[in-house]
Amino acid sequence: MAVPKKKMSRSRTRRRKAMWKVAAPTTTTCPQCNSAMLPHRVCPECGSYNGREVFADTTE
Repeated sequence: MAVPKKKMSRSRTRRRKAMWKVAAPTTTTCPQCNSAMLPHRVCPECGSYNGREVFADTTE
């Protein structure tokens, strides 16, 4: 089993861990209602996907 020969310093460890960042999810605009939505998903505002209505809008 591999065992490290030297102790890894805090700065070296933290520098390596600093590269792991969470990216914000990308959003696109809905062609029907121009609201922000996740790509390749049904629009939560108008309920359309790929130019057709998938589910009826129940907020009205």
